[in-house]
Amino acid sequence: MSCRILSACFSIVVLITVLITSFSGLAVAEDAPVHGLWVWKGPTIIATSDGVEKLRAFCRSEGINEVYISVSDHGDMSGIGRFAHLIDVLHRSNVRVEALLSSENADEAGKHREKLLEHVHAIVRFNQEHPENRFDGIHLDIEPQQRPENKGPGNLRFLPGLVEAYQSVLALAKPARLPVNADIQNKLLKGDLAQRRMLLSSLPRLTLMLYELSSPDDGDSLEKKSEKLRTASQKFLSMAYAGLQDHNLARMVIGLRTPDYGELLPRMLKTLDEANLANPHYAGGARHSYGDSLDGH
Repeated sequence: MSCRILSACFSIVVLITVLITSFSGLAVAEDAPVHGLWVWKGPTIIATSDGVEKLRAFCRSEGINEVYISVSDHGDMSGIGRFAHLIDVLHRSNVRVEALLSSENADEAGKHREKLLEHVHAIVRFNQEHPENRFDGIHLDIEPQQRPENKGPGNLRFLPGLVEAYQSVLALAKPARLPVNADIQNKLLKGDLAQRRMLLSSLPRLTLMLYELSSPDDGDSLEKKSEKLRTASQKFLSMAYAGLQDHNLARMVIGLRTPDYGELLPRMLKTLDEANLANPHYAGGARHSYGDSLDGH
């Protein structure tokens, strides 16, 4: 009798150990750094099963765990239903999928912002209609800095409108359990304390586009390029959160692009992790963009 009891107790201990190990593994996975990828021309990618499979294979080979895929066809969202297959394929490979929406003018109230919000409504409806293959988030690429009146160092006149656009999207997305992420340029992190608080409290995550630190033909060694990136990434993270103790601040992903590093881009993304994983504000790195790999760049 005592042997059976001891055997049963041993089995329970083993089961508990397995469960603890399993849950620990899940926690590690959830805390793993982002390895993101911008995917433009999404409607073209999903037009064929071959396009979807090539994207899945690329994500697997490059260690990508989330993608930001454009979902409109020149402003037309009528084909969004066709993304269900791509989401299913990528989810089976443990890759998150965020719907990528872009605009140069949605920081301004009026038709451009309304158009953006219509697209957000379409994504929310898609998720309601496809509960098994839903988008995992919304990724915004709003670029008012591209307009002539917003160019120049220190020119942040567009920031309040940009934050309003972010918050308008979040107001629709949050009740639908859709986190919102947005691309930002580095000059936004050079604002004063109030401007940085406004920006960093507007969304749960932001993605800093850290461009033009290097180029493939600048003659610098791998070590020098890595050191330049390490220094710049740490500088901008420090600059962003300096003086801010708020608990609702966005975490930061850092985006790099192929034209700056060529074939060294994967190594540079590893440098980001090595340099910043200890920083609680750092969420990971992302590469711009999948199209460069298709073009053979």
